[in-house]
Amino acid sequence: MLSTSLFKRMALRLSVFASVLMLSNAVMAGNYGKYHIPEGPHPVMTPGSLCTSSSTYRYSEKIKYCDRDVSSGLKKRIIEDYDDDLGYTIEEMPRADFKIDHFIPLSIGGSNEATNLWPQHKSIYEHSDPLETEVFNLISEGKITQAEAIRVIKECKLNLGRCPELGDYLKSLH
Repeated sequence: MLSTSLFKRMALRLSVFASVLMLSNAVMAGNYGKYHIPEGPHPVMTPGSLCTSSSTYRYSEKIKYCDRDVSSGLKKRIIEDYDDDLGYTIEEMPRADFKIDHFIPLSIGGSNEATNLWPQHKSIYEHSDPLETEVFNLISEGKITQAEAIRVIKECKLNLGRCPELGDYLKSLH
């Protein structure tokens, strides 16, 4: 039988764990009225992946390029997985409010695999899309490597507050 003090310590630890879990979910999600949406790609579900199945290369760095090819079934599955596995409510929102985003953009060598796709709300892509254009231009001009372009995009999409600073950094490279 558990002693009262041991029981209290276990209950306290469980309470702390639950609080940390709720905080981490709140950090990774935005609440839009009754809706619960991801504010960035989930690091385990969407770690990002590079194109490996193409014979088309771009830029002086010879980066593999995959054509855009994400089926409507895969898009639906991505939304369902984020809702079912992570507790979001994306399916309840208007579909026009989301796009299935390539965490690592195709333009810098990203893949069409599920590991590189996530449901991005329009309030998020207004921050990250301008950076995607900038890294595309810089990589096309040979002024940034693929690795640096990926680092900047990932940092922006995982930390939206850093997007303006990262945009300034990219502009300084021109």
